[in-house]
Formats: sequence, C-alpha cells, structure tokens
Amino acid sequence: MYKVVLKATSLAHKIVEKVVVDGDVVVDATLGNGNDSLFLSSLTINGMVYSFEVQKSAVDRFNKIIDEEGIKNIKVINNGHQNMDLYIDKKVKAIMFNLGYLPGSDKTITTKSYTTLEAVQKGLKLLVPGGVMTIAVYVGHEEGQREAEDLLKEITELDSKHFSVMNINFINRKNAPFLLVIEKNDSYREDI
Repeated sequence: MYKVVLKATSLAHKIVEKVVVDGDVVVDATLGNGNDSLFLSSLTINGMVYSFEVQKSAVDRFNKIIDEEGIKNIKVINNGHQNMDLYIDKKVKAIMFNLGYLPGSDKTITTKSYTTLEAVQKGLKLLVPGGVMTIAVYVGHEEGQREAEDLLKEITELDSKHFSVMNINFINRKNAPFLLVIEKNDSYREDI
C-alpha cells in the first residue's frame, strides 16, 4: 500500500476537503455506492449534497443507508448528471465525478461521454469562483477510453484566465484511472 501516491478517488477527497466548508452546497455527480456523497456530507453538515444516479437500485440502496443513519443533508436524485441544472438553483463549491460503471453491478451500464461532457459544462457554470470539480476517469473499458479522450479534448480548451486544470495520472501503470481537477479562478465573472 502506498502512503504518498494515492488512488484517484482518495486524491480527489484530499483536494475537495481543502475547499469545502460547513454550509456549502456540493454535488456528487455519480452516486454509485455513495462513498463520495457520504464524504461530502461529512464536510458540509449544515449544507446540502445533491447526488445523481441513473440506476434505481443504487438510489434505493443508498436512500436506505441515509435513512438508517439519519443523514438529512443529502438529496438523492434518480436522474443523469447532465440534468443537474434542473435540480440545483444555487451556486456550488465542489462537484465530484467518479466515472465508469458501478462496482459490483452490470459493467455494460457506464457513464457516457456525451452526458458527461454536458454535465461538466453545466457543472462549471454552477461552480462558485474558487470552487473545484474533480473527475476520476477510468480508462480500462471501451466507453472509458472514449470518455477520457473527449474530456481531455474539451477541458484542454477551457480559458486559463478563468479555469485552472490539472491532469494527475500514473505514468508507469497501463490503463490506470486518472484524476482531472478543475478550479474556477477567484477572478471569474459571469458577465465575461
């Protein structure tokens, strides 16, 4: 087990916890098993976590968990992340994506490049200046490869005056997940 070189998801948590404070509104764009939602919930107890998931079984399973735990600051939405703007009318401090398929489920049901690109664009509009978006990208399957290529092409074009973008990856591991981090610069203005 490595102590410094973290998995993409662990590194995403380290980055997000530097930005989010209690009371913030945040988004888990890909609920899955709910690990990111629970993490975000712990950071913003008096805020709100919006969690998106297309698979009803995952939504039902996670709703049961938060009901049993008495967690009130997570709103689980059984809809695709590309529709986040239909449910969120506030600016958000952080958005986390964990792309690919739901571990332990049907591997043919994956996030799709076209919906992810739409969700990223909408998410960037929802972020407050100083807010951050993390995207854990898994390239070990065909759709993941396509998603990675399309995402890299899209976010490389973001204006560096308004967004800082990082690509953190393992250079000695084939098809290893990598992490994209996008920070909306403090100087960002909507009217530009």
